[in-house]
Amino acid sequence: MPHYFDTRNPDCAFNMYKHLSSLLKIHNVQKRPIIIMCIGSDRSTGDSLGPMIGYKLSKYSYKNVHIYGTLHEPVHAANLEQAIKNVSATYRNPYIIAIDASLGQRNHIGYITLGTGPLKPGLGVQKKLPEVGDIHITGIVNTFGNMNNVLLQTTRLSYIMTIADAVSTAIINTMCSLERLSVYPYMQPSPDQPFQQYRIS
Repeated sequence: MPHYFDTRNPDCAFNMYKHLSSLLKIHNVQKRPIIIMCIGSDRSTGDSLGPMIGYKLSKYSYKNVHIYGTLHEPVHAANLEQAIKNVSATYRNPYIIAIDASLGQRNHIGYITLGTGPLKPGLGVQKKLPEVGDIHITGIVNTFGNMNNVLLQTTRLSYIMTIADAVSTAIINTMCSLERLSVYPYMQPSPDQPFQQYRIS
């Protein structure tokens, strides 16, 4: 069952970090390459959550952590299968964190879900795409309805940025806790807080 995190809660990123880091330690990923697969398109506001998170994470240098899907090189419906094949051919026993935007109920807009098992991308727009991920993270960016492609096109950018900031902060702190983060550019940590509220442009 996925866990839900409300971005309106000031502790959203911290709560997600605690759950994610705990999950990775339980799964014993210390010696495995971690692949963060950020799925989506930069051509649609609602579908740009994955590439936006990939863009933010790519500003950091990681130990044995690899980012797939950014604003400059998105992983989307047309190349997702090839990206999965590339990961399988390049890394031995990779641990994949799959990230994507999703649609849901109106009162869940702005929530982040974190669950075990693969992500099933494309369900919201009736596309059959390959499943991917040992665990998955989704951000609920708009409501589910009869014209989902239109809803994704008209999604507010503020929802995308708010969710992307929370997810990126949680992942970066998780990599720090696993000693996977080796370089810290562009950081502006909040003073007097052990948990870093990273501001990533």
